[in-house]
Amino acid sequence: MTLRKSRRLYLIPVLSKALDILELLQAENQPMTLEAIHRQTKISKTTVYRVLKTYVHRGYLTQSPDGLYRQVSRPKKLRFGFGGQSADMPFSVEVTESLQSAAASVGVDLMILDNCYDAATALHNAEEFVKNRVDLVIEFQIEQEIAPVLADKIAAAKIPLIAIDIPHPHATFFGVDNYRVGYEAGEVLAAHAMKAWDGKVEWVLGLDLPEAGLLVQSRITGAFEGVRSGIADLPVECFVRIDGRGMRERSRKQVSDFLNRHPREKHILIAAATDTSALGALDAVRDGKREKHVAIVGQDCIAEAVEEMRKAGSPLVGSVSHEAGSYGPNLVHLGLALLRGQTVAPYNYVEHRVVTPESLNGASH
Repeated sequence: MTLRKSRRLYLIPVLSKALDILELLQAENQPMTLEAIHRQTKISKTTVYRVLKTYVHRGYLTQSPDGLYRQVSRPKKLRFGFGGQSADMPFSVEVTESLQSAAASVGVDLMILDNCYDAATALHNAEEFVKNRVDLVIEFQIEQEIAPVLADKIAAAKIPLIAIDIPHPHATFFGVDNYRVGYEAGEVLAAHAMKAWDGKVEWVLGLDLPEAGLLVQSRITGAFEGVRSGIADLPVECFVRIDGRGMRERSRKQVSDFLNRHPREKHILIAAATDTSALGALDAVRDGKREKHVAIVGQDCIAEAVEEMRKAGSPLVGSVSHEAGSYGPNLVHLGLALLRGQTVAPYNYVEHRVVTPESLNGASH
């Protein structure tokens, strides 16, 4: 008797009655009147009325004009995990903002973690996504070496994965066509050299990103081919790859060291894997007062690069916009398609466009 009483102390009578009403509607699976619910549950009509009105208010039931109550299907709200490249990288910030806006517009929750441009952090964040049982992961991290490890953790949890810019095993790819954006950057450099220097070029530097793997490195491969397409017979030894890691200070130092080793040589073209890297090269060029003899093209078209291109005589003569604002809507659309079981392409390329000082000036008129 004592045991029975102690168990009853933990029950909430009105909640039990509310659940009885909801379970009855689920079992009947058809609209019901207040009277019918009262009769079948034997709960007071006043309590039934108040419970039904509460359910309607909270969206669990609807009431039709003729007084019938019907259960509302409440699908589970989807939650995407997003591992951002780095909150310190302008392009990554733009992608994050685009994704936040797109997810909010379709009612998808977003769990955002910062990979901090660091392999160990990216792996930890992947584990957090698994731990929190997100429905889908969108991964934007730079280290190709840990991509298989990270992707395996997510695949083991049976969570679909979208990888931005850098391919991951088990993942659907989304990003730019790396070779093509590089090639078009190289064409801009070649056109500048032909116009400003009559095609005379001593060096073509590629500020590369080896950590990101061969696909992202093809931006520099493409840039070199783009330069060759516009300037014939450049010797192979004038093409040099430098590891800028996509970072400003590292790129500044690497380019500064190169310029110091070649103080008398003029006419240097620089293709950078990112605008952040391109701006580092620009810092080095200005430090060495070599502005008239160096031309730089970047990737991403971040705001600072655009402002720099507006300056007359800037060595930054172009950037390829990866249209960061389009990433969010496209990623959400792709994610929803994967969760619905639809067939999607393994590689999904975002649109891009070349931006130069001339195109900026033309747009401003």
